[in-house]
Amino acid sequence: MPLGLVSLLPQESLHLWINEGLMAIFFLIVGLEIKRELLDGELSSRKQAMLPAIAAVGGMLVPATIFFALNAGGAGARGWGIPMATDIALAIGVLALLGKRIPLGLKVFLTALAIIDDIGAVVIIAFFYTGSISWAALGAGLILFVLLLLLNRLGVRTISVYLVVGLGIWLAFLKSGVHATIAGVLLALVVPSGSKDDREPPLEQLERVLQPWAAYLIVPLFALANAGIHLEKNPLQSLGDPIGLGIVLGLFLGKQVGVVSFSWLAVRLRLGSLPPSVSWRQLHGVACLAGVGFTMSLFISLLAFEDPGQLTVSKIGVLAGSTVSGLVGLVLLAMAGKPSASSTTDG
Repeated sequence: MPLGLVSLLPQESLHLWINEGLMAIFFLIVGLEIKRELLDGELSSRKQAMLPAIAAVGGMLVPATIFFALNAGGAGARGWGIPMATDIALAIGVLALLGKRIPLGLKVFLTALAIIDDIGAVVIIAFFYTGSISWAALGAGLILFVLLLLLNRLGVRTISVYLVVGLGIWLAFLKSGVHATIAGVLLALVVPSGSKDDREPPLEQLERVLQPWAAYLIVPLFALANAGIHLEKNPLQSLGDPIGLGIVLGLFLGKQVGVVSFSWLAVRLRLGSLPPSVSWRQLHGVACLAGVGFTMSLFISLLAFEDPGQLTVSKIGVLAGSTVSGLVGLVLLAMAGKPSASSTTDG
């Protein structure tokens, strides 16, 4: 690596490299998934997207409201974004444990909901969890982003070109004060998605290559580096703290109330309809699984709190809320059984 480039790189700890560097790759994968779903997946048509989109909005607003109600005016108020997040991989992984007992429509609903939730998390991080901004560095990053847009329009399909310029965007954002992981999402937006000569589109190729790295290296490393808890007091005391209680209630109760109530409103107002062969009891179970926040919630916790005590309490809240949500959601879905023909249409 040229010495000039080395001088631009921050001389930071391994812990920061994981959170700023590897998580940028994680967000690149999130961005690729979002773009694919918007182009030709579950979010490609208004009819398909309306119900999970409305449900996701409820699943973000209600948890944030619960947290803020318990922490307004206090030291922990900045953590309102923590219980809004859903860990798409873990939530769908828990759903997969039930195998063929789960209708395809329910899996599609949860996937779409979690992806829209990811979009919300990216927006929240970009606008509410950034430090003081260096406009010169931010401007440099945006100029490089426009360059990639131009290369896309000119038909450049060499992935390495996008990755090299994307590294420049990451460096610029790292210096700008806007969280560097946003560079990963921006890069995903400009990776070509169309195919030529029956070859695999660059978007799908990059996603296929990076997915195993995210599953087996990036997420485990992030969890190993950040999920550690220094217990200076009884964990139950942490759960009684407004921060911990707000996160647990937000993830477990807020997600259920938000997703189910907003879905019900969408169906009643004829803005959307339940997926085929999906009952309200099954949707309730999936709403509970949406409270598995883990990776994204931990990440927002790191951005929200610098105080070690507050961060520890928030981690305990995330782990407790995610665990309870996953277990209860699994039980609810196991007990839901197959829906009757009328239960899928009645509001």
